[in-house]
Amino acid sequence: MTERVVIVGNGMAGARLASELLARGGDRKVTVLGAEPHRAYNRIMLSTLLAGKVDESDVELTEAAGQGVDLRTGATVTAIDRAGRRVRTDDGDQIDYDHLVLATGSRPVVPPLPGLDPAALPERVVPFRTLADCRRILTLAARARRALVLGGGLLGLEAARGLAARGLEVGVVHPVPHLMERQLDPTGAAMLAGTLAGLGVMTHLAVPATGLAADADGVRLDLADGRSLTADLLVLSCGVRPDTALAAAAGLAVRRGVVVDDRLRTSDRRISAIGDCAEHDGTSTGLVTPAWAQARVVAQVLSGADPLARYRPRPVVTRLKAAGIDLAAMGDPAPGGPGEELTFTDPARGTYARLRIHDERLTGAILLGDNPAVGTVIQLFDRGQPVPADRRSLLLGRALGTGVPAAAASPALMPDAATVCQCNTVSKGALVSCWRSGARTVDAVVAATRAGTGCGSCRDAVAGIVDWLREADSVEVTR
Repeated sequence: MTERVVIVGNGMAGARLASELLARGGDRKVTVLGAEPHRAYNRIMLSTLLAGKVDESDVELTEAAGQGVDLRTGATVTAIDRAGRRVRTDDGDQIDYDHLVLATGSRPVVPPLPGLDPAALPERVVPFRTLADCRRILTLAARARRALVLGGGLLGLEAARGLAARGLEVGVVHPVPHLMERQLDPTGAAMLAGTLAGLGVMTHLAVPATGLAADADGVRLDLADGRSLTADLLVLSCGVRPDTALAAAAGLAVRRGVVVDDRLRTSDRRISAIGDCAEHDGTSTGLVTPAWAQARVVAQVLSGADPLARYRPRPVVTRLKAAGIDLAAMGDPAPGGPGEELTFTDPARGTYARLRIHDERLTGAILLGDNPAVGTVIQLFDRGQPVPADRRSLLLGRALGTGVPAAAASPALMPDAATVCQCNTVSKGALVSCWRSGARTVDAVVAATRAGTGCGSCRDAVAGIVDWLREADSVEVTR
């Protein structure tokens, strides 16, 4: 009997799950219901699209349509009938399931400001979350000189940098004393603010917004210190909340997100939840790497490939990599933790490095600016491996005296186990194996391994390994 799997959500989590199920074969029909009218796309790369570095076609994800996968875009699920095991859509359709997976994502937070109605945002006020939002921002930016971004977290800064790259004067308003407070310490955040200023993005910190006025000509944002800032466009980036409305209405256990166990099952064993909407062990991540790991676990369980598969969260690494900015942050940024702390600051070059080491393991790090050791630091943090005796190799990207060598300058010196793509957990060895199996271009290697299809920050590294392999083959042929 054909198993019917229905996935609610065609975002990065839902689309990945459909692909994972398709790859495992079996007698099942997979139906994917996406509320957005577009094809599945890489939400992480919307800031790159905003900066004009890529086109819309470049952010599209490969979809698992056909071959047992029924993909329906523009289909909003309005209710779950748990007793009858079916879902209803806004066009009146009813779709039966044997197993239902919620991948409903999250919704942007609209702050409770006077003059700002979440149900009817002014024309020149746009959240930065979806492809439709990005299109609206681009339309407004085309005839704008100045833009404001409300929110100094990762997404807000990516939006600000993207708009500045288009030549707009950009200001970021953040109520906290320093940027990206969840990932950075005050010193690193101050260095980042300086880097942003050099790129045309001014920051207004420790000052909440108190009101908004918007009309057809522009927006005015009132601040708690009495100032008012004006612009042609205001981008809202004040965080997100898991979209749990559908689950809550169906009576599933919901806290901040839809509560799931280690197999990503909800309080109803015939319903799973993955991605931004899910809450595992009290945590909702909002990041793509855990979402894709969750999709893999659910696919293993549903396909029977590993019915006892468990989701085990891995350490999170935050990357902000845009023109003129290279930032990696991992672990708790708060000072005063156990172990030793090492820092290096070079304000003239906009470089900052801070490491926290406990029991010879890296428990936290902030790297801003050009640091050749960033790959090595991420590897050590992710794998929990011992740090080198000469810590300077991690702070400066090179060892001094007789210390342990720094990060490999050539792919030939990189161990096969080294993770190149953090988002998809793709190792150097997997890339080499893919090359030897016949993939002879960067695009072919990316298509086969998915390396570089997440945040995109490893794309240069993948290209470097492909170039190295091509050159190595050329040497072998000419011998």
